Amino acid sequence: MATNPHTSPVAHPETEIELHGLWRVVVLNDPVNLMSYVVMVFRKVFGFDDETARKHMMEVHEQGRSVVWTGLREKAEAYMFTLHQWHLNAIIEPDEASHGS
Repeated sequence: MATNPHTSPVAHPETEIELHGLWRVVVLNDPVNLMSYVVMVFRKVFGFDDETARKHMMEVHEQGRSVVWTGLREKAEAYMFTLHQWHLNAIIEPDEASHGS
């Protein structure tokens, strides 16, 4: 499809993902929070059912980390900030599959 260099492009969600890629919200293990507390936070913040929340909590506990959400950077940063408010150790990182090499 040809584009006119004199018109400004219209933003589309697909373009947004292509330009900025997807980001992962990763919760890291810590020695402070109880497993039941982490499950409760996952349920409240992400709306996970009990089984999904427990699965992510066990990944954090056993593997040291769990990817709990993937999407655009702005929302990923908001989730990370929210998890910090709940005193969970969370980071964001680029989803390598969406960022290319």
